[in-house]
Amino acid sequence: MTRTILLELATKALARVFLPVAKVRYRRDARHHAAQWALRLRFPRESLAGLHPATKAAFEAARAEAFWRDGQLIGLTSGHRDAAEQYRLYKEAVRSAGSHQEARKWVLPPHESSHVQGTALDVRPCEGAAWLERNGDRYHLYRRYDNEPWHFELCAARPARQPHPGAAPLRRSC
Repeated sequence: MTRTILLELATKALARVFLPVAKVRYRRDARHHAAQWALRLRFPRESLAGLHPATKAAFEAARAEAFWRDGQLIGLTSGHRDAAEQYRLYKEAVRSAGSHQEARKWVLPPHESSHVQGTALDVRPCEGAAWLERNGDRYHLYRRYDNEPWHFELCAARPARQPHPGAAPLRRSC
């Protein structure tokens, strides 16, 4: 059995152990909270800090449903980034890609990035991203770019999918 499978099984078992405690503390939202507690242990380095409150609520609700309904774990690789971090990532992408145009296929400058606004999520694993692509519309979480299957944004309505971040219009539809 692989490490990933063992961690997944342990996370599911922990959520079931946490459920009675969550029922006492949160009666109505017990499954939601038990899932969040277990997922925080499974993905200890993820941070939901800085996410827009609506984005955080949508992500937590979606991953709780994925967890309990389909047994799918969804973790957060990257959410909110401050402008300085986004700028650093963009400059590094320009350096490695050789041009601003090529870099924009993967990273946007801070004034254009939904990560800086706290409305973008990069999720893992691949199966979690696939689940979110199939079911995210119920939570207004949509995949925005063809070349980034892990990247989702909170939008009021389904936006047009773009080939890559640099192809999106400067004025966002979300």
